[in-house]
Amino acid sequence: MSGGHDLLIAGGGPAGLATALHAVRAGLDVVVAEPRRAPVDKACGEGLMPGAVRALGALGLQVPGLPIGGIRYVQGSRRVQAAFRHGPGLGARRTGLHGALHQAVVDAGVPVLPLRVGEVRQDDTGVTVPGAGLRARWLVAADGLHSPLRRFLGLEVRSGTAPRYGLRRHYAVPPWSSYVEVHWGPYGEAYVTPLGPALVGVALLTARRAPFGTQLTAFPELAARLPGEAAVTAVRGAGPLRQRSRAHCHGRVLLVGDAAGYIDALTGEGISLALTGARALVDNLRRGTPGRYEADWHRATRRHRFLTELLTGARRQPALASRITPTAARLPRLFAAAVNALA
Repeated sequence: MSGGHDLLIAGGGPAGLATALHAVRAGLDVVVAEPRRAPVDKACGEGLMPGAVRALGALGLQVPGLPIGGIRYVQGSRRVQAAFRHGPGLGARRTGLHGALHQAVVDAGVPVLPLRVGEVRQDDTGVTVPGAGLRARWLVAADGLHSPLRRFLGLEVRSGTAPRYGLRRHYAVPPWSSYVEVHWGPYGEAYVTPLGPALVGVALLTARRAPFGTQLTAFPELAARLPGEAAVTAVRGAGPLRQRSRAHCHGRVLLVGDAAGYIDALTGEGISLALTGARALVDNLRRGTPGRYEADWHRATRRHRFLTELLTGARRQPALASRITPTAARLPRLFAAAVNALA
């Protein structure tokens, strides 16, 4: 067994890689365990909010993509949009984001080992991965939406609501807007993100179990812009989206990113929250206050959790869901304030 590291990060997605970058810059000895080869793709809306762009910039990263000027809601003939007030967002392929983070971690000298961590043993001074020859003072569970470590530690909380799923596909058509468009349909939402001069990403969020093409017909105006022959990637799926954890610290294990809990992709804040959580986690380890991470996580995600619960609750009631965009159109200042509260 190795002599031990300061930090072992289980999971090399954006949350885990950002944690590694913050940790190595704080002078910690770090190792990442990730069985998948980089870059890793995932069903994702691929729209980075301005907060995520700023967080990536603070890490010295440049991610290829197109600037995003704001958010536009579309529901039937109703439209309402709000510009970002604190700098642009970014439409970026998930592979481009992951590739930039992975390369930065490798350049920082952090080992990325092709291992999957599904169980651990803890004691008063550290965490051991049985059979892998790895030991660290602290373990970060950054192993995604359906975190094996969250389940192994007994932190999983079952959701009592109808599950929602995400589906994503790319189309080789020029973006018709510099905004992320959120189309509200009878069964869910369709997100259109500009990604390149002739590329858009379309992500569907829904509780309906049906193929992507069938789901797209619920958005006739959008479907007319996206002929089947323009599809250039296969459909990727993810879900159920709502995942809860009883705690975000368990002994010497700290959870970050989707592993720490996830409500829904509706507000597009997943990457921003992952990056914010990574910084808060490392800041607390650096200060010697790991017990404060729980409170810091709740504080950093409070607005997001409130707004996402509000919108997903409305989505579950058809009469309310049908009024979301018309209400936002009547109250454009409130809509802009909500958009920029999360930006």
